[in-house]
Amino acid sequence: MSFSSLIDLLRIHVSVILLIVLVIASSIAVIYTKHTGRTEFVALQKLERQRDNLNEEWSRLLLEQSTWASPGRIEQQARLRLKMIVPTADMVVVVKP
Repeated sequence: MSFSSLIDLLRIHVSVILLIVLVIASSIAVIYTKHTGRTEFVALQKLERQRDNLNEEWSRLLLEQSTWASPGRIEQQARLRLKMIVPTADMVVVVKP
């Protein structure tokens, strides 16, 4: 076997080894990308679920606020807690400038 044939054989083996290494690196990159994508998707789903729960709570709080701020409830609380009454006509005093 001559020196030039050994060099040619070595080039072929290096090319094959380089291709194998590149295929393995590409496979690892695909696996890593898939794993990262799945992890991010799971995180996205958790955040969307949290957003939905917060929207539901916000709706409940708005409903509760409108209930507590209704005119009938305010009048009732004014009567019970502050002992306020609706003034009669003879209780009203008009001050003219």
